[in-house]
Amino acid sequence: MIRNMVGYRRSLLTLTVTSIVRYGHSLSTLSASSLLKDPSLLLRKDSSKASFEVRNPADPDSVVANVAKMTQKDAQEAIDRCAKRLPSWRDETTGQHRSNLLREWSKLITENANDMATLMTLESGKPLQESLSEVGYATSFLDYYAAEAIRPTSVGGGFMVPSPFANLDGSPKGKIMAIQEAVGVTAMITPWNFPIAMITRKVGPALAAGCTTVVKPSELTPLSAIAMQQLALRANIPPGVFEIVTTDHDGTPAIGNEFCSNPMVKKISFTGSTVIGKLLMKLSSDTVKRLSLELGGNAPFVVFDDADIDQAVAAAVASKFRNAGQTCVCADRFLVHSSIHDEFVSKFVEKANGLQVGCGLDKETNMGPVITSQAADNIHAKVLEAIEEGATCELGGNKLLSLGSHFFEPTILTNVSPDSRVWNTETFGPVAAVRPFETEEEAAELANNSDFGLASYFMSKDMPRAFRFASKLESGLVGVNEGVFSTCVAPFGGVKESGLGREGSPIGIAEYLETKYVFINP
Repeated sequence: MIRNMVGYRRSLLTLTVTSIVRYGHSLSTLSASSLLKDPSLLLRKDSSKASFEVRNPADPDSVVANVAKMTQKDAQEAIDRCAKRLPSWRDETTGQHRSNLLREWSKLITENANDMATLMTLESGKPLQESLSEVGYATSFLDYYAAEAIRPTSVGGGFMVPSPFANLDGSPKGKIMAIQEAVGVTAMITPWNFPIAMITRKVGPALAAGCTTVVKPSELTPLSAIAMQQLALRANIPPGVFEIVTTDHDGTPAIGNEFCSNPMVKKISFTGSTVIGKLLMKLSSDTVKRLSLELGGNAPFVVFDDADIDQAVAAAVASKFRNAGQTCVCADRFLVHSSIHDEFVSKFVEKANGLQVGCGLDKETNMGPVITSQAADNIHAKVLEAIEEGATCELGGNKLLSLGSHFFEPTILTNVSPDSRVWNTETFGPVAAVRPFETEEEAAELANNSDFGLASYFMSKDMPRAFRFASKLESGLVGVNEGVFSTCVAPFGGVKESGLGREGSPIGIAEYLETKYVFINP
């Protein structure tokens, strides 16, 4: 269902982040006199006089803010600050102290949840309820790694092993210790689709481990990152521990190059496209940096003949249309057993057709715009190609120009060719491509026929099959009878061209630790 945007697409007064002077908002859902309850969240001192615009995807004519356009020199200076702060942060603080600061940061984010959610919705377009959920998801990583900071798996921990060496009398010689140490200065590049959760998922374990961090947020969603930095400072996390470098699209390559080439940076963490991930790997090779890369996906969603169809449909809608299909783990390729294909598609269409599409600030909206008009154009082109190749459009298929240039209908295609671009490449939009299968072996082959392996989903009541089929799927995450299952306590990451390393769980902090072998002969 399409929300009427009349009364919602109204202009916002320009908010200048480098020198904030006024706030205004004419939407009925917010105070007419203030955009945020606490406007000082966006106060920031920047040396850069140049700026770039941040626009609202639901109303691209609205300039939400002007943000400092920082340069490669600014990035270098931020790295320098992190390097200078590193010895005191790493060597002169306890795990308990760092834990307390992370908990305080989490507490302040929670206290400012409504403002944080409003910022995310204004700059990313996602529904307000999804933004509020992201606040909770983001703080869960800070709380989790606050706990990890004091455990033996963190910095200063390690293990001892029996010495294989012997003295002349045959007694054991020496002590062998493996000690965990902080990697050092880490540089992070975060995406627009989860503007604060991707920061905490990276910065949380890094700070817990005694590393210092510099983050380059997406040029599309820098406001959330700026607010996060302000709250970190209020939590008494020292300057130089969590730095932010903002720039526009044209300035991004120079920042990335500085991150990759600067010898003071010991690790890069990136969430984004596989193309850029590969480039960062190449650029980092000269200084042999450690890398964590969470890259593209093209997730299969398999529905077996014994599945609970209503449960499968609910999971499919949640997985596919959350954030307008713009998550790296969104289901893209739907494989449905031929005996239940028609029933599943009928119920899938009915459920998806009930989605309320509109401005994210409208409380009734549960699907907002895609991030740019170019993204909407690319999605439309893939849908038209698939139809020309023989696919049937069961629902949607068009841009919603009545709402704006960034809106696209929830779309379901059937009879999709496995050679189609909409099947073979990640769509990053609200389009589900469906085709039938006959056997479990065929489903596994089709599901794994991809260069990517981030997430997979399947629906079945058969528990032996659940374990058997999960082991066959070539992906880093597998959801059985569930469409949304990411959590701070479980490892998140892909295989094949979907990336390197893991975030979340105890494994996540290990990404920011080096292990040193120490032999002591008393």
